[in-house]
Amino acid sequence: MAKVVSFSNQKGGVGKTTSCVNIAAQIAKKGKKVLMIDMDPQGNATSGLGISKSKMKNTTYDVIIGRCDIKDAIISSNFKNLSVVPANIDLAGAELELYELEEDANFTKIALDSIKDSFDYIFIDCPPSLGMLTVKALSISDGVVIPMQCEFYSLEGMSQLLNTVKKIRSLYNPSLQIVGILLTMYNGRLTLTGQVVAELKKYYADKLFKVPISRTVRISEAPGYGEPICYHDPYGKGSLEYAAVAKELMLRI
Repeated sequence: MAKVVSFSNQKGGVGKTTSCVNIAAQIAKKGKKVLMIDMDPQGNATSGLGISKSKMKNTTYDVIIGRCDIKDAIISSNFKNLSVVPANIDLAGAELELYELEEDANFTKIALDSIKDSFDYIFIDCPPSLGMLTVKALSISDGVVIPMQCEFYSLEGMSQLLNTVKKIRSLYNPSLQIVGILLTMYNGRLTLTGQVVAELKKYYADKLFKVPISRTVRISEAPGYGEPICYHDPYGKGSLEYAAVAKELMLRI
């Protein structure tokens, strides 16, 4: 039975999609069967695996509105053991339609139940907001990973996201856990980085992943080649850091 993990942060540009794609690829490379569901209308997780957003037959949007079964939207990537339910801009319209769907609280849960036995992990890349798509993703997840930059605006957004997690626990999913907080675009030479890390350790020490993800050119350029970092630069710093985080995530959930 697959473990379902969402990657969520309402603040954009924090490495959320990058982390989802690279951790999924690292775990798949270890021999686990992984499905990544792109729940972001920008579709960056889809293009990050080299999949053209203009040539897809079925997408996350089609699954959400009931146009197709999730099994019919799954496509294999070019990378070992890694499949994806792709997304494109059509998904932006689903935010409003979710309010109109009858008994929509369970639509995704039912869809995932039909495929959970086929995968070891299901990762959901959430949009950079706390709207209905994110709420739905968290309501069907076993856990959530929170990627964040080492800056004070990210600290401010953390409390808002944690409040959302509490609400989802009380309303929809009492078993939802915070798998971990992942520091991204890390630069240990900056004073600000040290200050933010110290603040996080004060309140969330047990939730921080041991290895932060450094800001590197290779990680930034990999999506342009449609490759996760473990294929684009397998022995580079970014690849080794994501491998360590993937290993820790597998121990946590």
